[in-house]
Amino acid sequence: MLLPPSDWLPQAPLEPLHLDWLTAAGIEVAILRLDQIDPLISGNKWFKLSEHLKAADRVGAEGIISLGGAHSNHLHALAAAGKRLGFKTVGLLRGHPQETPTVKDLQAFGMHLHWLGFAGYRARHEPGFWSPWRAQYPELHAVPEGGGGLSGALGCVALKEQVDAQLHSLGWSDYHGWWLACGTGTTLAGLVLAEAGAHTVYGALAVPEDHGVAPQVESILREAGRVDAGYELIDASRGGFAKVDPGLLALIEQTEQASGVPLEPLYTGKALLALKEQIGSGKFSSGTRLIFIHTGGLQGRRGFQP
Repeated sequence: MLLPPSDWLPQAPLEPLHLDWLTAAGIEVAILRLDQIDPLISGNKWFKLSEHLKAADRVGAEGIISLGGAHSNHLHALAAAGKRLGFKTVGLLRGHPQETPTVKDLQAFGMHLHWLGFAGYRARHEPGFWSPWRAQYPELHAVPEGGGGLSGALGCVALKEQVDAQLHSLGWSDYHGWWLACGTGTTLAGLVLAEAGAHTVYGALAVPEDHGVAPQVESILREAGRVDAGYELIDASRGGFAKVDPGLLALIEQTEQASGVPLEPLYTGKALLALKEQIGSGKFSSGTRLIFIHTGGLQGRRGFQP
């Protein structure tokens, strides 16, 4: 049994985000604090994992094998879940062996690591990639990079339920859309499925367009039988994944001082900066209400301190 007790996951708080530039534009933003659901298995990562763990249970697997980088929030949450819940975990990592705070945690949590190099990692979407790993670890269930795929998206449908249950606490009867960072597009796809066209989901791309987020989202929606859009992808990568610049770091510091909300520069920081830029360009009119998802990942900021 890979799953925790049904009452393990607490409600993520939904809070108003008070910032001067939002007030000046007449935009209201509520932030869903997924960073607060658990010290280690935090953010959207648990939601993406939940349906994969159910699938692993159904086939009698003893654990999970998955992919990620040396700062991967997904692998960090997976390894922490494996240690806490008592199942095996194996990580296939991008690049060559290196020590980062994340990698040290993965090892401490008992995850067995394989470094694939860069060419080996790029082959992850090719037919037959998983065959040798399934042969080596027949007792493990394979999960795509970032907890992706339709299973990962279906786990994120619950995010809308968490928001709907708390709107009254803000005095809101409705909202106009969602705003969140995208690394694989899985969480965005889950929200598109949950909304069924009722509200637009805006995805701030933390990775360049050539990372294939758009086709991944389309693939998930096709598999789910959903052909309508209901979402928009916006470049927020600032030149590449993990590219950090003074403007981004300044916004993170100003936001933390003004609101007390901690951010990291790979995902949530870039998403908030992209929102500020889009509001500045007039994308949203005064009176717009948006749900901003804090996707967690704060463990990753340890490797990117200014």
